[in-house]
Amino acid sequence: MKKMMLLGALIVCTAAVGHAQESRQDASVSLIGVYAPAVYGTSVHPMTTTTTGGFLASYRYMLTPRSAVELNYTFAQDSMKYDSISQPNGRVDVRQQEISGAYVYSRTYKRYNPFLEAGIGVEMFTPILNNGTTQLETKQQMEIGGLFGGGVAYEINPSFDLRVEYRGFLMKAPDFGVPGGIWTTNRYYVLMTPSLGVAYHF
Repeated sequence: MKKMMLLGALIVCTAAVGHAQESRQDASVSLIGVYAPAVYGTSVHPMTTTTTGGFLASYRYMLTPRSAVELNYTFAQDSMKYDSISQPNGRVDVRQQEISGAYVYSRTYKRYNPFLEAGIGVEMFTPILNNGTTQLETKQQMEIGGLFGGGVAYEINPSFDLRVEYRGFLMKAPDFGVPGGIWTTNRYYVLMTPSLGVAYHF
């Protein structure tokens, strides 16, 4: 009886170790910073975005030990300012959300796992019609763009790692459909969202 119990315990332990080694999925939650350069257009000098913070949620599935696909969602709230010829000091408070998918290539060096990623997604800009918004004719806008980034994960144990990453999202600068095109720049820019978070492998 004791031998059977010992054998059963060994089988359970072996299965658990095998599951940990075969972990191909992870979910992560990160804090992000949101930064963007000034954008200059024909009638806008310039469009600027206030620096703020937000969060990133990601799901990653390993196709091979070095290749993975990833789904991302980010949320942040900031203000965008438009200094145009016809409307100086225009401003809109905005909720920004990113939904994206990417291919991730990674390497392993002991506990360190550097990685690069690239993909496509959509950035949604939703105006907040409050006292901070000067133009009430703004509309929700969605911009399709390209995601790129790179970072490193540090393995705490087989189930958890710390993850730091630089992320960039290249897209057309939004104008919120304001009549007369007074906020239109016809320019592309990179919205930067560096992140720091923790991932759980399962």
